Amino acid sequence: MSHQIKHPRKLIFLSGPTDVGMSRLTLSDADKQARDWFVKTTKSLGCVVKIDAMGNIFAVRPGKKEGPATFAGSHLDTQPTGGRYDGILGVHAGIEALKTMNDNDIETEYPTGVINWTNEEGARFPISMVSSGVWAGSIPLEKAYDLMEVSGKATQRSELKRIGYLGPLEASHKVNPIGAHFELHIEQGPILEGSRGKIGAVEGVQAYRWHIVTVKGRECHTGTTDFKNRSDAMLTAAKLILHSHNKATELGCLASTGILTLKPGSTNTVPGTVVFSLDIRSREDSKLLQLEEALKLDFEKIAAGDDVGGLNAYGTKGKRCTVDWKLETDSPATLFNKDCIRCVEDSARAMLGPNSDSEVQRMTSGAGHDSVHTSKHAPTSMIFVPCRDGVSHNPAEYCSLEDCGNGAQVLLGAMLRYDQLRAEKGA
Repeated sequence: MSHQIKHPRKLIFLSGPTDVGMSRLTLSDADKQARDWFVKTTKSLGCVVKIDAMGNIFAVRPGKKEGPATFAGSHLDTQPTGGRYDGILGVHAGIEALKTMNDNDIETEYPTGVINWTNEEGARFPISMVSSGVWAGSIPLEKAYDLMEVSGKATQRSELKRIGYLGPLEASHKVNPIGAHFELHIEQGPILEGSRGKIGAVEGVQAYRWHIVTVKGRECHTGTTDFKNRSDAMLTAAKLILHSHNKATELGCLASTGILTLKPGSTNTVPGTVVFSLDIRSREDSKLLQLEEALKLDFEKIAAGDDVGGLNAYGTKGKRCTVDWKLETDSPATLFNKDCIRCVEDSARAMLGPNSDSEVQRMTSGAGHDSVHTSKHAPTSMIFVPCRDGVSHNPAEYCSLEDCGNGAQVLLGAMLRYDQLRAEKGA
């Protein structure tokens, strides 16, 4: 699979030949350009293209029999300062798989295809994997439509309509079922590169929950209000964020804050309100809930001025703040389909040779992907390939041509193997 498909680019952040970053926020003009390219390219390969009410695009190549297609799926949207491989590699490799089938006159038993899912990243409209979630019945359509962009007043529905991708097809697994879903993706971590692995056969995805935490104190003058009479929302939020890191470390989980806003935003005014995101993750649902409950209890104590983990041991104790939690996203731990995983492994070993056991590794994804939602209603697995230094969501994100090619080859092989397995089972 040696073809290289050109795609639209928005911004270049670095100048090296392999360091091309990308900013293509979902439903932006740049995203429309990429979508138009996707539709035009897949139609040129003989695919029937369907667009649903969330702008998800399904390109289907016919098979000998009727039935839901075996899909390669991922996304074309990026982070604000993202790379050119996260999601994009999976879509391009899926198109390349269909082109390779055409070039080699491969006729599959069932239809095959490629999906471009809308707003996987959750960067502009802040719920990740939202459109595959609507398709799966996990997220209500109106909730998805009403999502407002992080910096602006547009909604997801208004932008779908503006760029012409508010499709007529109901976004539902019942109306538009999937036969299987394979997703090629860069690992977004250092494990494969560090162990000299070539392919990760992904068994599942760790659990995560996204919260919006609001800390409320009282605005006051920085020059006329002494420390003991301040209810400082920013100082309290800083302590809470640090404690989330410490507690997650203690329990073997992860906790991160990527968005923080404060009011009123004046140099000489103590902030009265701070809102921050809290992303917590664990391989185990029970451990994740244990972390969350511990943080809720500890946050209240810290905001009241009690000493937890030494955070209020020093400095001057001020007046209490209040803390409010709002759950934005709940994604339980996911286990993928055993047949799909086996198809990935068999395809990888067929490509790499008989002595490739150490190069093909079973893995758990630390990040969420659209495959989390497809796995609820269709056999699903993922394929990981190494990325340099494990870096992702960054313009320096990079996957070598060899590793991109390996992943694309395994994707094609897994799709064809699963197609044959379906034929054997008559499903």
